[in-house]
Amino acid sequence: MRIIVGITGGIAAYKAPELVRQLKKRGHEVRCAATAHALEFVTRPTLETVSEAPLYCDLFAGNAHGTEHISLKDWAELLVVAPATANIIGKAASGIADDALSTLLLAMAPERVLLAPAMNSQMWAHPAVQRNLQQLKAWGMRTVGPAEGALACGTNGPGRMAEPTEIADAVANGERKAVGGKWLVTAGPTYEKIDSVRFIGNYSSGKMGFALAEALAEAGADVELVSGPTHLTVSHPRIRRTDVESAREMYAAATALWPTCQGAILSAAVADYRPATQADHKLKKQGSDGMTLELVQNPDILATLGSSKQTGQRLVGFALETNDELQNAEKKLQRKNLDYIVLNSLRDAGAGFGVDTNKVTILSADGSRTESPLMSKREIARLIVQEVT
Repeated sequence: MRIIVGITGGIAAYKAPELVRQLKKRGHEVRCAATAHALEFVTRPTLETVSEAPLYCDLFAGNAHGTEHISLKDWAELLVVAPATANIIGKAASGIADDALSTLLLAMAPERVLLAPAMNSQMWAHPAVQRNLQQLKAWGMRTVGPAEGALACGTNGPGRMAEPTEIADAVANGERKAVGGKWLVTAGPTYEKIDSVRFIGNYSSGKMGFALAEALAEAGADVELVSGPTHLTVSHPRIRRTDVESAREMYAAATALWPTCQGAILSAAVADYRPATQADHKLKKQGSDGMTLELVQNPDILATLGSSKQTGQRLVGFALETNDELQNAEKKLQRKNLDYIVLNSLRDAGAGFGVDTNKVTILSADGSRTESPLMSKREIARLIVQEVT
């Protein structure tokens, strides 16, 4: 593989030559790109010697048109930024290109970038850094580390750059499919018939579920998409679609597919209740009296899959909440034996049914939590897939 190692101005830059050696030892062709601050920690002769190639660190030096970032982008199959400081992460998330490395990073397709974050623990924990990192992940960038340990500032904690061997292993892992096996996705609303022309339903468009199916397929999974009524279409060859209308039909399809799946992401907005009886003709209005509609509970798809989950299977649910969001989502995560739950709040502007954007919090059974900024549902889907697979 042709790899560019991008080095920024953090103390962990001293590990860059060893990373280059590790990559070349595994048969990769390597070139280096560095910021001016990186060269305060590691020298040009060192990087050029270990890589056996000229160092790229000046946007215009030796190139009158300043287009070396394009030729390097075309040459490289992967850009590994190690260390990836808070500064370069922020630049990449904001589309800033003000030096050789940040310009190269902006020119690279996100899925061809691997970041090895390294910084002080307090910087790592800052909401801006975490927001920027989640944005980059949603665009398709991968990360390795950071680890916990002794830091240059004299403290211990998260922020230590992954070791060169770990980064080289992550490069190797990235050459294989990110997600394998078969995954089940449910999407859209369900319609519960009252009579031949009326139903109980909701405003779900299916956009989030369809984006998840696409993201899984793009990552290499075979996807069984069970969809309620929607106008949306899919074209990826790895997606097999089953259309249903009611909650009971979705239950039957999902429970039949679940035993053959490695994981499931249930994003459909399934009706909790249905009319106790469904007329096969249009019900007529009778006088001025109201009508009483008796409802019965639908089967719980998520709880059923959770109760039958086998070792190695991963189950992801969604929670759409309007109040006490985190508490309700955590209770649902535990009650239904989920590995992850994706929380939506209707109080977040731009999130919820029918829109093209979303903002989520991904809660894990191990207690970890990932919050996203407001992004497109396609970007959110990629983030969810990266977190739960």
